[in-house]
Amino acid sequence: MRLLLTSDTHLPRRARRLPDRLLELVADADAVLHAGDWVDTATLDLLQDRSRRLIGVYGNNDGPELRARLPEVARAELGGLRFGVVHETGPAAGRERRCAQRFPDLDVLVFGHSHIPWDTTTPDGRLRLLNPGSPTDRRRQPHHTCMTVRIAQDRSLDVELHHLGPL
Repeated sequence: MRLLLTSDTHLPRRARRLPDRLLELVADADAVLHAGDWVDTATLDLLQDRSRRLIGVYGNNDGPELRARLPEVARAELGGLRFGVVHETGPAAGRERRCAQRFPDLDVLVFGHSHIPWDTTTPDGRLRLLNPGSPTDRRRQPHHTCMTVRIAQDRSLDVELHHLGPL
């Protein structure tokens, strides 16, 4: 199973459109997980139209229209693993501990908000935390980014961070 992880698209504030490479990865994915801060409903509509399956949540910059269409937390079983999606997880310090306590029923948590790519596992190895960064607003990061995840038959994950280049 192939997944595309993205977050913090912030359209049209940070960019006029999604990067072409991101849309290519959408077409190849069995599911797209978006961890919030869409900002406009057109981006949600676009990804719903182009994705085989879209799992998304709202973020702190999303207004009433997006909040009416999206949950704060989404859960899905994908490739035999229990995934969760949320926008914000708080400060980096203590993140693994907090998320393990808040989401004891998950195998993988996808989150956004910081625009900083993140890939860690809780000390007990039970929960993997993934933040794909942002494809449109790199902030202090060197690249615009997203992630792909391949789930193998044995439920192992092959996670790849993609540098999307300038917009």
